[in-house]
Amino acid sequence: MAGRRRWTSEEILDAAADLLRTSDAESFSVRKLAAALGTDSSSLYRHFRSKTELLRAVADRILVAAMDGYRPRGGDWRERITALALRLREAFEGQPQLAAVWGRHASGGNGSRLVMEEVLQALRESGLPDEEIPARYHRLAVLIASLIASEAAVRTLTSEEYEQGMELFRVAVFGADPERFPALAHFARDVPPLGADRPAAFEEILAAQLDHIEAAIE
Repeated sequence: MAGRRRWTSEEILDAAADLLRTSDAESFSVRKLAAALGTDSSSLYRHFRSKTELLRAVADRILVAAMDGYRPRGGDWRERITALALRLREAFEGQPQLAAVWGRHASGGNGSRLVMEEVLQALRESGLPDEEIPARYHRLAVLIASLIASEAAVRTLTSEEYEQGMELFRVAVFGADPERFPALAHFARDVPPLGADRPAAFEEILAAQLDHIEAAIE
């Protein structure tokens, strides 16, 4: 009787990525992945010690793909960081379920190293003293990962879930008692929902953080 096929780490990650396109990271399990591959969980644990380690590896492959062939397009340090952030956001658009995984866990893989190297190089070019760069890097990394995860969370909603959320937003805003919530009543017609115009918000928030760094340099 023929034994079960031995899956490579890359084949397991390919299958995990396919499975995550139709489910979220919370409902994803090694058992489900093993069933999709026609094997048992123990064979997968030989390659990855836990579900978290496997998810980190899948997320890191997105970073590797995003950085593949990437070269700074010239310009100053701000343009380098902005271009990189937009490239990462675009990379996670096709796999939004993994944006939260990347934001929650440091991948520690080669993709993560490539991203870190690019941001650190850009910050060194900015003129910041070396002793300030690690903290500035950390703030930027937290901000970019959070913004990408926030956008991705909206993309994982079904159209029905999105419409339900919009209706709840309208009820919360337009149904607010003006005596108890006077500011909300005043701005009700102008306050956009969280899902509105996220690309512009992403770039404006990132630019504000870069302004903060630039002010420190000056």
